[in-house]
Amino acid sequence: MENLIKEDIDRINELMRLTEEDNVGDYIDSTYLKTSEQSGLSDEETNRIVSKTIQDAIDNNMKLVMILPEYVELANQMIKEYGSHLLVGTVIGFPNGDNEHGDKMDEALEAIENGVDELDFVVDYKAFKNGNLDKVMKEVSEGTAIGIDEGKTVKWIIESAALTNEEIAELTGLIRKIVVETVGPEKANNVFVKTSTGFYVPEDGGPGGATTDAVSIMSANAGPMKVKASGGIYSREDLEKMVDAGASRIGTSSGVEIIKGEEADTDY
Repeated sequence: MENLIKEDIDRINELMRLTEEDNVGDYIDSTYLKTSEQSGLSDEETNRIVSKTIQDAIDNNMKLVMILPEYVELANQMIKEYGSHLLVGTVIGFPNGDNEHGDKMDEALEAIENGVDELDFVVDYKAFKNGNLDKVMKEVSEGTAIGIDEGKTVKWIIESAALTNEEIAELTGLIRKIVVETVGPEKANNVFVKTSTGFYVPEDGGPGGATTDAVSIMSANAGPMKVKASGGIYSREDLEKMVDAGASRIGTSSGVEIIKGEEADTDY
């Protein structure tokens, strides 16, 4: 009970700092993860959007830029050129998470070799829902070890919109158990559970991204890991609600608008 009270106090203090000091950029992982095929744009236009996403994150002192693996080297070049402290993240097993185990680990190793700072794995949530916990446990253990052993931050995307509230709690708790067993509670502070890929479309037409309910459930079951909310966050109000629910990081394509106090006119 004392730990829960302390976590609530810390969360309130964090939200107060966010409001008072206007350090909103520290929470934001500026995100662009669409391929040319998904966006219907040319490769040249996609490259331009990715470059602008990186530049905006540098100019607005955001925490991290989250991009596809093929753009990691470009991001590092730009960061070096501008002398920025921006971190670089990429996705592994994206967007469905049902890759072969070896392929997923190879993706992570290649991203590390290319200089990435953070690895956002999509956990095989379909395997979890089908009761194949061995596959989930193996990839969480090995993927976390690969990242943490190399000094990287690791995140596990659970695709919360595809899960019931009970499944969100259960999968978060399972990931927590495996992470703590694999790297210990102290290093587990460098591991997150993350809500969404931003690409899942629920059959019932509901929100496919983060919700405060999902973030709250994840936060209650994640400690000592942290929580990242991503998908459907378009304004400062959205961000503050997610932080209040327990998120420490926010994935969004609307970082500039959020920092400016505007609301983005986008569905991505």
